[in-house]
Amino acid sequence: MEENALWRLYHTLLAYYGPQHWWPAETPFEVIIGAILTQSTAWRNVERAIQNLKRAGALSPAELAARPEPELAALIRPAGYFNAKARKIKAFVHHLMTAHGGRLESLFDQDVSSLRRELLGLYGIGPETADCIILYAAGQPSFVIDAYTRRILERLGLIDDARADYTALQALFTSHLPRETALYQEYHALLVRHGKELCQRIPRCGDCPLAATCAFGRVRHALPPPADHPRRTPSLRPRRRQSPVR
Repeated sequence: MEENALWRLYHTLLAYYGPQHWWPAETPFEVIIGAILTQSTAWRNVERAIQNLKRAGALSPAELAARPEPELAALIRPAGYFNAKARKIKAFVHHLMTAHGGRLESLFDQDVSSLRRELLGLYGIGPETADCIILYAAGQPSFVIDAYTRRILERLGLIDDARADYTALQALFTSHLPRETALYQEYHALLVRHGKELCQRIPRCGDCPLAATCAFGRVRHALPPPADHPRRTPSLRPRRRQSPVR
C-alpha cells in the first residue's frame, strides 16, 4: 500500500467529522474498565454499566477487588456478558493489586512491548483490548485494530480480506505513520465514528466522504475506479485454514 493512502484516509475523515476527543473517561482506570466492558457490545451499554459502578462507589482498584464477583456482575449487567466480564475485571484488578500494589503508574512504567506482553498474559484481554489500554489509558502509541477498521480498509480496497491477521493490519498503520500517541488516538476514533455512522454493515454510501475512492462503493454504484486508486495489498490475505481473528 502506498503511504499517501493512509494519510488521505485520515485527513478526509478528520475534515468530515472533526476531532473526536476519544476515549470518553474521567480517569485512566475508567478507560481500562471501559475497554473490557465494550467487548461485544455497543458503547451506550458500557456507559450505563460505568454509571452503575460510579453510583455504587466501585470504580477503583481497591473497591473492585473487595466486591464479590456476583455483585460486580449485577452492576455491569447493562454491558452484556456480565458474568464473563466480571471475571475479566476481577482478574485485571487482582493482577494490578498483587503485581503493582494497585498502582497504574507502576503498570504503565514500561515500554510498549513489555506492557502489551503483560496485558496479553491476563485473562480476558486480547490484542484489541490491550491496545486500547495502552493507547488511551497509558498514553503510549499502539494502534488499535477493531471491526470498524477492518471493514473500512477492505471496502476501500486497501486490504484483501477483513479477516487478515491483527498484527499485519496493525503493521499497516505503524509502518506508514509516525509513532505518535495523539495521531493514533485520533485516527482510531475517526475510524470508529465512520464505521458507526456511515460505513455500517449496510453502508450509507451516498453520504460517504470516501465514496470517490472506495472500491466497494463504486462497485455498488457501478462506477469505474479512479486512475490513481491504490492497489490492494495481497500479502495480507490470511493463510489457508487460518481462522478469523476474534
